[in-house]
Amino acid sequence: MQPASKLLTLILLIFMGTELTQVLPANPEESWQVYSSAQDSEGRCVCTVVAPQQSMCSRDARTKQLRQLLEKVQNMTQSIQVLDQRTQRDLQYVEKMEVQLRGLETKFRQVEENHKQNIAKQYKAIKAKMEELRPLIPVLEEYKADAKLVLQFKEEVQNLTSVLSELQEEMGAYDYEELHNRVSNLEERLRACMQKLACGKLTGISDPITIKTSGSRFGSWMTDPLAPEGDTRVWYMDGYHNNRFVREYKSMHDFMTSDNFTSHRLPHPWSGTGQVVYNGSIYFNKFQSHVIIKFDFRTSSISKSRQLDYAGFNNAYHYAWGGHSDIDLMVDEGGLWAVYATNQNAGNIVISKLNPNTLQIIKSWTTNHPKRSAGESFMICGTLYVTNGYSGGTKVYYAYSTNSSTYEYIDIAFQNKYSHISMLDYNPRDRALYAWNNGHQVLYNVTLFHVIRSEEL
Repeated sequence: MQPASKLLTLILLIFMGTELTQVLPANPEESWQVYSSAQDSEGRCVCTVVAPQQSMCSRDARTKQLRQLLEKVQNMTQSIQVLDQRTQRDLQYVEKMEVQLRGLETKFRQVEENHKQNIAKQYKAIKAKMEELRPLIPVLEEYKADAKLVLQFKEEVQNLTSVLSELQEEMGAYDYEELHNRVSNLEERLRACMQKLACGKLTGISDPITIKTSGSRFGSWMTDPLAPEGDTRVWYMDGYHNNRFVREYKSMHDFMTSDNFTSHRLPHPWSGTGQVVYNGSIYFNKFQSHVIIKFDFRTSSISKSRQLDYAGFNNAYHYAWGGHSDIDLMVDEGGLWAVYATNQNAGNIVISKLNPNTLQIIKSWTTNHPKRSAGESFMICGTLYVTNGYSGGTKVYYAYSTNSSTYEYIDIAFQNKYSHISMLDYNPRDRALYAWNNGHQVLYNVTLFHVIRSEEL
């Protein structure tokens, strides 16, 4: 066999100051021999050794030991490299944590110095949040019954459907007036059901939206809350006395953009600005009387008239702005109302629920609010809301609930843009207030807080 000696470079890492010396035999013919040694820039020992002939390596036991030692050194080198990487990574992490700990230490010191002030602020914030949430507690209690109420409402509608079906079968057995009364009763029941789901307490009034500028300083305008779907006619009455002409505009768009209208002549002039159009008829106070008239636009005739007993008229108990506004007719989700004052109630406001067909009083409520001190008033969901004036700064400040026969003083902002309100009425279909403000026709959107009570069904 040819001798196969060669140079191998063995790199050994030196630790703890220990050097590798005379590991190999001195005779190169017998085994390995160190040829030269040196130290690199990183402090590692670099040794050059002479390898014996291949035939001798296979027979020499020391060769096996050296190979094992070499493998151990290689393994140690790899382990140390891994350890070095981990150490560098951990060092970076420790340095980062050190910065965070120093920051926390500073924050803790600040908290320690200002703990009393911070605790006070936190307590106030928590208390304020609790005050905001406190009104929700009774509301949540009310909402627990909502599911049951919806089911009851569904049953009521099913009952109405059944009655309507029976009515349809029996139409041949009744005359027109009896059928009309039965249908009216069904409408009242359905409206009462809808009121339970739609009504709420007034909590806000939007900024005014000016629809048009026309007419004199005083007047009234409105739409019919019971008009059929798609019927958006606008009704317009200029002045507060000695006028009997009502303008009919085909739509809100026509009212805003043109002077195209149909004129209706009433059989008597009206008094004040408390007129209301409801289910195709106009209800108004006959001039210089306490008579209420229902005029049907479809037949152009008076369908009903009735005296409102004891009601003041002819500027006896007007609103603060005057204008023969003794009797104010209005509608809400519950139907037709009259607001006026009597001598028996010492000039304070009386609220009467009226039957829209017969004009008979269904029920009356006496309040403690002087009629002449009210700027204007309107009904929403059975509650009369009264403003504190008609010019300058205005707000809604008094509310009387006919559902509970109680009153309260409130504070709801109300922007009086043109400084003289002579008419203010609520339309339950539009959920808006219609106002006549110094020759401007104005709309206000309202915000209602809805609460459904089980005892109201």
